[in-house]
Amino acid sequence: MENEKQRFWTRDSSILLGGFFVTIFLIVYIWWPLAEEYLAYVDWNGAWWLYMDWLLLGVFLFMSITIVARANLKTDVLIVFVGICGGLAIESWGTQTNLWHYYTAERPPLWIIPAWPIASLSIDRISRFLYAFTTKVTKEHEGKTFVDKTLYWMIFASFLILMLVFVSPTFDKSYTWFSLALCILLIITPTDHRFALLTFIAGAGLGYFLELWGTTRECWMYYTNEAPPFFAVLAHGMAAVAFWRAGLIVKMIQERFRAGWVWQAKVREEA
Repeated sequence: MENEKQRFWTRDSSILLGGFFVTIFLIVYIWWPLAEEYLAYVDWNGAWWLYMDWLLLGVFLFMSITIVARANLKTDVLIVFVGICGGLAIESWGTQTNLWHYYTAERPPLWIIPAWPIASLSIDRISRFLYAFTTKVTKEHEGKTFVDKTLYWMIFASFLILMLVFVSPTFDKSYTWFSLALCILLIITPTDHRFALLTFIAGAGLGYFLELWGTTRECWMYYTNEAPPFFAVLAHGMAAVAFWRAGLIVKMIQERFRAGWVWQAKVREEA
């Protein structure tokens, strides 16, 4: 019998996909005025397909396909939890410091938060695919460690420089200094150079299309008025790395608590 972990569609895929569509439905229902405003522009009696946002539909179709791939609720629930918390923190930082703002003037808008865990699930699938592919290609030879580390430090050091330049107008904000300290800490303490690098690439890749859609539709805009800023695209990669590392920390805490419960139960049995 085929190992379920190796199948594209697992028993949890249907549950995850259902939750994805329920989330979209709730967003549209709760914030119906925003959806109604968009639908008002569509000429339903004419060439309605010309008014469809094909970029948005394409992005959501891609994410729908990726999040159901080898779904496992035991690990995906943690990714969703970290994505929600991390997304709320990032959106609060950006909107409170005026690095970017939304057309609804909310700081931050709650309707954008569900996009973070959905994107996190998609990035997780992409990262694991890239990791499996590159590992198979390199066949785990010794040279790959040096290459991984070299590329890691080049890319992340460059990102940090770009971040310093981009957020410099908000150096008077504690939010910004906390974000900088967190990024520096994550960068100088890698747990797996290759996976961190691939997660960054996957996050930036998906982030480009998300940022392209949001800024060109003026759903949100950065203080630089770029559509989108190069840093914002790379920031999605850094956010993906931060979420992955946060997930590892939560797992470690869970394992320690579980070990403590097992030890206490054993002690009670022996008493």
